[in-house]
Amino acid sequence: MATIDVQVHCYERNHPGRPWHAVLAGPPEVTGPDMIKAMDEVGVDGALLVSVYTMYRWDESYAVAVQRQFPDRFGVIKPVDSNDPKVGETIEAWAKQDGTVAVRIMFTPEVSTDPAHPGINKVLSTAGKCGLPVNLMARGRLEQVAELAKRNPNTRLVIDHLGLEQPFVPPAPKEPWVELPKLLALAAHPNIVVKISGACTLSHEPFPYKDIRGPVDRIISTFGLDRCMWGTDWTRAVNLLTYKEGVDAFRATDWLSDSDRAALMGGTLTKVYGWAPKKK
Repeated sequence: MATIDVQVHCYERNHPGRPWHAVLAGPPEVTGPDMIKAMDEVGVDGALLVSVYTMYRWDESYAVAVQRQFPDRFGVIKPVDSNDPKVGETIEAWAKQDGTVAVRIMFTPEVSTDPAHPGINKVLSTAGKCGLPVNLMARGRLEQVAELAKRNPNTRLVIDHLGLEQPFVPPAPKEPWVELPKLLALAAHPNIVVKISGACTLSHEPFPYKDIRGPVDRIISTFGLDRCMWGTDWTRAVNLLTYKEGVDAFRATDWLSDSDRAALMGGTLTKVYGWAPKKK
């Protein structure tokens, strides 16, 4: 079974041709070859490349360029604007491009907290019709996600980063799992899937971060392995751990079985997104 990271980022240095809107924690740049090198060094076969909202907002062009350079290694995900009247057309066009696997809503303050908001539901309904899951960066708004799941039962909703606050720099939050019950409550909705991405950044211990295992086990047992996917959220996590540590923490032989690990670190992702890297 291929090892696939559910979320990584690539970006180039800030320049006038593709200017940054803001600075994201990480190196000055992480190009496609940089990310491929990091993956190859630890045996990660492929990854889902999420266009960096912090830097590029709705401009997915750099992520698309990287995916086209390495089509056998990356699927690509685009943030979309739920306040844009033409967002449905944007999603329909996106779904027709090679290598695309999903869209994403960032629940920033500009995004309505109303579960009935027509723009948000337009994103979800259109993506569902196009066969695209919708990734939701929705920490602090998981109750809203529950209502959206009810309204859009035929759309796969993917909770980014456990639905929890995660740090950009040390230390981890004092009580990183305090809102875990809100995440677990979402398991009642069969169309909701969880990205166990960036989990190592919530640890108060050094590698292999054994204190995250109890909460992660609860998530897996509540949702089932067929609705859980591993990932690093590289490069957001660069100030807290190495890429190798983010991978190897889940490869520990004293934790997950081989079959569980295969599902969590690639098998479920392939089923949810309908994508897998092409091994040579």
